[in-house]
Parts: sequence; structure tokens; C-alpha cells
Amino acid sequence: MQTHATGDLIRFDHLTFAYPGAAAPALTDLNLALPEGELILVIGASGSGKSTLLRCINGLTPHFSGGALRGNVRVAGLDPVAATPRVLSRHVGFVFQDPEAQFVMERVEDEIAFALENAAMPRQEMRVRVEETLDLLDLTPLRARLLKTLSGGERQRVAIAAALALRPRILVLDEPTSQLDPKSAEDVLSALVRLNSDLGLTILLAEHRLERVLPFVDRVLYLPEQGKPVLCDEPRTVLRQIDLAPPLVKLGKALAWEPLPLTIKEGLRFSRPWLRSHKMPVDAPAAAPVLAASRPPYLEVRGLTVRYGAAEVLRNVDFAVRPGEVVALMGRNGAGKTTLLRSLVGLVKPQAGVIKVAGESIASQAVADICRRVGYLPQDPNTLLFAETVREEMLVTMRNHGEGRGARDGFADPDALLARLGLAHKAGAYPRDLSVGERQRVALAAITVTLPGALLLDEPTRGLDYAAKEELMRLLKEWRADGAAIVLVTHDVELAAALADRVVLMSQGQVIAAGAPATVLGASPLFAPQIARLFPETGWLTVEDVIGDKVAGAG
Repeated sequence: MQTHATGDLIRFDHLTFAYPGAAAPALTDLNLALPEGELILVIGASGSGKSTLLRCINGLTPHFSGGALRGNVRVAGLDPVAATPRVLSRHVGFVFQDPEAQFVMERVEDEIAFALENAAMPRQEMRVRVEETLDLLDLTPLRARLLKTLSGGERQRVAIAAALALRPRILVLDEPTSQLDPKSAEDVLSALVRLNSDLGLTILLAEHRLERVLPFVDRVLYLPEQGKPVLCDEPRTVLRQIDLAPPLVKLGKALAWEPLPLTIKEGLRFSRPWLRSHKMPVDAPAAAPVLAASRPPYLEVRGLTVRYGAAEVLRNVDFAVRPGEVVALMGRNGAGKTTLLRSLVGLVKPQAGVIKVAGESIASQAVADICRRVGYLPQDPNTLLFAETVREEMLVTMRNHGEGRGARDGFADPDALLARLGLAHKAGAYPRDLSVGERQRVALAAITVTLPGALLLDEPTRGLDYAAKEELMRLLKEWRADGAAIVLVTHDVELAAALADRVVLMSQGQVIAAGAPATVLGASPLFAPQIARLFPETGWLTVEDVIGDKVAGAG
């Protein structure tokens, strides 16, 4: 893969784009020049136009989305609108948020070769390209594996390899780590850094979990709300001007640390002397919450074993959640977390063990009956959206659970629930036309209209910006206060640190640790949040732990 001379590789000149039927443009009068050879992070609130901008680079917008585009885009000297995505694919490799969505073949090696075969490349050259690409992404040991047997991080690296097979000058990635555990995300980002530094490949990636990516990027491109100027500069310059920031940067700005730290190594230079100068007492990690004996578990699992064929996905799992408790279920991709959630609502039948909801075994219960008492939100909220309007989504659930027989006793008032979720103004909207965060809240409305005693949420912050994540946390705290038993499957360690009462860590189908977040997360090199890394052995997990009452009381 050859490198190229430096210069502006991508240009947007007065670009405005609006989707069909949209009330406002997704991008407005965008003027931007991006140089070659840099690793560029694209950030902004949900709905700010990040995905639209990325898709303009290879012509997916407007060729596949439709809509009206004004102004000019130039990529490696080409006009993506005139050249079409087929031509641009030789210059721009594109990796979607969900790698499975772009896989065509079953085996790793065949997937990488697919684009080369379509380009009618001579067989000998194609074999050389495949070997080179496998080596670049450390995939040679996996070349004969079936894609369905790979971990999330491995599948993401295969998607990147397939995009690189045609030797593009630009690699574009839309939230490449959103589905990955911290170690898998680190592996993918390390591969991207190597491609950028060793080959001079220009890389643009959109991400919401900034704490993962900021240490590696040359430039941050911030897309603001409508009417405000775009910011594009080195990371510290942009982060000083915006509220969007991971915990380390948020703390650094609050305490006026200069230069603003972007890595834990940089942050430790400030946090250690700061801790000494404030003479802060070192708190022992908080003990697990003591729950009254009069509050038995709402969800309870004993000795649960689940097999898929010969593979044992869950092994002798014990697990319980009480009313008014938020439990974060964490672990590497493939640890069995989603299988455990699906077992709790009867979607997966165990080979051994007992599952109880509100003290009753679910072994002989129908899934629909279980789901009236246990709301389950899968990773993709779209799988729960069927109706023509937001309000109708709830009415469908109510009819499915027997509301059509008469009174609405045992159900939430649909309009009051929409107001609580901040969706009253969207009651008549088509759900699939909404933003990611709004669709997720519609799906939450559909599963909570039955007033379930428990909520199971699988990766609920996937695709959410910081503001949307804060709104979700507010809602979950309200439901916890109402007495709901809540289980979050998440790779978002910052969410777990801020919200969970208890953390359960899984590995290879077993529970390997359980306890208070400060105990489980603070002791984990892999899952520790940024503040725990900055202030080890203090029990602190969030920015508020550091600059809240503790600091005020220290005088």
C-alpha cells in the first residue's frame, strides 16, 4: 500500500444536504479542508450530521439516501456525486458501525477477497493483496475461520481488512468501537494507529466514546448544533471550546490543568500532586449496598447453564437483582451477557438451572407473559418498532398484553409515559424517522407501558452522545426510585461508574466478580473508569467524586 504526497485530500465547499422530507438540512453551508495522512476524529451531538458527512465522502449520500445536495465535495480530486460510490470505493474504504451489515461471505479470507474478485483482479495479484491485508490487521491466524465464530473485535478488524483490500487512500469508520469491550476496542484502535503511522493512510472516524479515541488522533472535527461554526483543529484546541468531553478532560478543565491532559499518563502528572496538596483522605472502596431482608430478589437465577450445540455459553451462573437496584453486567465480547438477558425473558431455554421472576419460576411461562413483568430492550431498538406512530407503538404492546379486553388497569398512561420520556411532541411521528436516542426512548416506552418490575437493557448507550446518555441515566434513576430492578449489559465503564449500585463481571460464561462498582471496577485494569485510573485506591469513579462534596469539605 503506497503513501501519497501531503495536501488537502478532502474538501467541502458550501455543502448543504437535506434528506427527503426533512424539516431542516442535515448539513448547512459546510466549508472544510482535510489534509492527507492524518487520523481525524469526527464528534458532535446525535443528529449533528456526523454520519451524513462521512457518507458524503464516498457518495453513499446522496446516491443511496436520496435528498438534495448543494455545493461541492472533492475527494482525491474526484466529485463523489458524479463519480458514484463504485468508483469512490477504490479511493475510500468505508466501515459501518455494525460490521455484519457489510459482510457477504462466510469465511475471513473469502470476505477480504470479495471486493478484489468484483474488480476482476488477476488471481496472482489478488492472492498477494489478500496476504498483505491479512498481515496488516494480524488476521492470518484467523484466515480460515467462519465470520460467525469471531469475537466483536475480530469481526471489526475483518471489516477494516475488507475495506483496505483495494488499497484506498482514505479509510472512513462510523463508530467502530461502539459494540466492543475495552480490550477489543483497544485492539481495533491500535490497528488503526498502525495503519495511519506506518502507511500514511488518512483515517476519519466518528465516535461517541471519546475517552477511547482522543489519545490517538491528530485532529478533532466538531459538528455543532445548527447555525454554529464547525471546529476543526488539534484536540486540545477544540475541547477547550466545547462541553462535549470525557471525564479526564472534564476534570482537567474544571481544575485548570494545563496543558489539558488527553491520556491517563498525562493526567497522572496533575492528579498525584493535586491529591497531595489537598490532603485528601483515601477512602476505602464502598461496600456493596446492604439491601433489606424484606426485599427479596425480583430476578433470581440459580445454577443456570446454557449450551448452543456443543458450546457451553453459560456455566452454573448464580445471579440476582432486587427492586430499586441497578446492576451493570460487564465482560468481554462473548462472555455470555446477552444470553443471560435473553434467558431471563424466556427467549433462550437453559439446559440446567432455575430462573425466577418475582419469586415464580418462568420454566412453564410464555415469553409474552414474562415480558409483561420484565421489559427487555435489545441492542438494536429498531427490532421493537413496528407501528406507524410513536403513540401506536405503546398501544400495540397494550393490545398484545390484553388491554383490548377492557380497562387499562396495570398499564401506564401512554401520554403521561411519552411526556416522562420527553417524546410528547413526537407522539404522531413515524418511529424509524427519529434519531438514535429518540428511537431508543420509543422502544423504552413500548416495553415499560406494561409497568414491568424489571428492565433489561442490552448496550443502551450504543450510538448515544453524552447529552443523550445523561438523559437516559436520569430516566433510569427515576425508574430505580420507583422500585424497578434494572440490569444493564454495557461496555461503557463510565456509565457503570456513574449509575450502577452493583457490578457483575462475566468471563467465558461464568460470573467471576460481583460487588460495589468501586470494588469491581476500581480493581480492574481493563474496566476501570478514567477517574479510578487517575486516583487509584481512593474509591473515586466519577468527576463528581473528585470535585463534589469531598473537595468542598476539604477547605
